[in-house]
Amino acid sequence: MKVLGIIGGIGSGKSQVAQELARRAGDVSFLISGDQLGHEALKQTELRKRVIERWGQAIVTPEGEVHRKKLGTIVFRDTDERKALECIVFPYIERRIAEEIARAKRDPATRLIVLDAAVMLEAGWDRHCDCLVFVDVPRDVRLQRLAEQRGWSEREVTAREQAQWPLEDKKCRADFVIDNSGTAEQLVGQIKDRLQRLGIET
Repeated sequence: MKVLGIIGGIGSGKSQVAQELARRAGDVSFLISGDQLGHEALKQTELRKRVIERWGQAIVTPEGEVHRKKLGTIVFRDTDERKALECIVFPYIERRIAEEIARAKRDPATRLIVLDAAVMLEAGWDRHCDCLVFVDVPRDVRLQRLAEQRGWSEREVTAREQAQWPLEDKKCRADFVIDNSGTAEQLVGQIKDRLQRLGIET
């Protein structure tokens, strides 16, 4: 059983690759989304209380939830604010990652666990992984995707990139590289190849 961690630049399509890896591996796979666990963290009563106490009612939705986009705008323009948020939510997210991995391993049919977490290396969550896959996409392509999909400017992307490791450092840590700048068919071909290398038939 392998725990496969997905790393790469912002807008590279890491979640797309993670989902495709899990889908192609079928019933023997288990997908863990760091983003979903981040959402979950901000719904925990104590954590939500701490976040609102620090950043105020301006980041609260009419339904009383944390407005992630408003919070993100604040923390990604100030390193101290970002670190403060990480101190609040990262321990919860890592605990849930460990719990989900343990849950997957209790099923003897599971042969592949895919962990998709944007700040895998920065947070040290790669310690839960057996190997890492770097999703490679040129910056201009990523910027175009992010502008179309999320409405982010290059300045917003740069601010978020500065909170992460340099891409070359991430790439050097990877066991496999997947180029996600081409067609869907090209991506599927690479994923099938990587799964076969791991001994998993698709």
